Amino acid sequence: MTTIPHQPGLDALATPDNNQAFDWKNCWYPIAFVQDLPKEYPYRFSLYDEPLVLFTNQDGKLGCLTDRCSHRAARLSDGQIINGKIECLYHGWQFGTDGQCLHIPQLSEDAKIPANACVKSFPIVERQGIVWMWAGEEKPAEELIPTIPALDQPGLFCTDYIRDLPYDQTYFIENIIDPAHVFISHDGILGKRENAQPLEIEVIESSIQGIHSRWRGIRQPNQPWIVIDFIAPNLIIYKFGNQEKGRFGGTVLYSLPLSKEKCRIFLRNYGNMFPWQMKLMPKWLDHILVRNLILEGDLQVVVEQKRQLQRLGKSLKEVYLPIKTSDTLVIEYRKWLDRFGKGLPFYQGYSSAKNFHPDELPANSLTLDRLSQHTQICSSCNQAYQVTQLVKQISLGGAIALAALAILTDNSWVSPMAVASALFAVALAFAAQKLKTKFERAYTRH
Repeated sequence: MTTIPHQPGLDALATPDNNQAFDWKNCWYPIAFVQDLPKEYPYRFSLYDEPLVLFTNQDGKLGCLTDRCSHRAARLSDGQIINGKIECLYHGWQFGTDGQCLHIPQLSEDAKIPANACVKSFPIVERQGIVWMWAGEEKPAEELIPTIPALDQPGLFCTDYIRDLPYDQTYFIENIIDPAHVFISHDGILGKRENAQPLEIEVIESSIQGIHSRWRGIRQPNQPWIVIDFIAPNLIIYKFGNQEKGRFGGTVLYSLPLSKEKCRIFLRNYGNMFPWQMKLMPKWLDHILVRNLILEGDLQVVVEQKRQLQRLGKSLKEVYLPIKTSDTLVIEYRKWLDRFGKGLPFYQGYSSAKNFHPDELPANSLTLDRLSQHTQICSSCNQAYQVTQLVKQISLGGAIALAALAILTDNSWVSPMAVASALFAVALAFAAQKLKTKFERAYTRH
């Protein structure tokens, strides 16, 4: 039986204490998959509503800065990268990866750049294909990066997926650690509604470091346990497989709390038992056929759940009606926030909350927007999307030209060939348009 991974320096915090608060700053946050990080322009994100920007200098070194120019508070992420420095679009002030201001066009050549012209910078590290940011003031401890040892094993195959969700991180975690909803919300995609059943759920360990648990169905005897670990503040791990037969796998879900109304998730499926078809499938195809459908299966449900709770203005304890064979882990997580979440900028526990108010009820907005929530921030899907658009445009242009040729030519064999080619080009444009919508329109049951 496994336990919550040891985090050096946190031994004194292992015993639950209602007076403790999780130190959300002095830990690491996932920022991007390395493969999705743009090289030519800044990468904008936020952490608990604090705007930040990531960029790469000419030597390939990453820099993470507060996304606010020290001159007149313009967003640095609106600018561009010039010779490895990020340049503010407003007046051209340039900054290095350490936040130092290196150039001010409006200063004379003999003038000295003011010392307070710098911008706050944050430590950045790459581990297992993910870019991590240290948010605290203390010296960064790289041993605290929540890496997954299984990912370093030989013969492993993994798939990555990034998505922005229109609700805060706590609702994402509640949703992910709830195995009971899979059979209903993801019926026909990830589960089957006829398999919905009472679950045996055990919370093995709960401390300020996180929650270690497992679950299994009870419809059939001796079902294998599936392990679920929550590693504070932002990691969920599902483990499954048969270690005795050397078959193992899992799902790793990191989350980045962008704001009260938004979080970014980094999903990684790994294992040594993927079929060869899966290994050969392009990432963008896996995303539009599988990953998007899974994430969108209950996205609107969670959005409306949060909206209802904010409208009521009551605690979850007053609203929820949990049952032991379904909601044990969900309630344990919300109680974890009650015990340890007091230091967070905002949270909603089971009986307490911080900085959540009914008057902050979000306006109805487009919540199922696959294009901005995934396609544009996923390098594989964005590239495929651009190619699809280009194929459509070229095909339509070619169809028009070929149709004109068929009309204008007097050649008896050129005209039929031009017509056939024009029809093929139209069919290709139609197929490209249909594929294009897969990158834009989200899945919905209704």
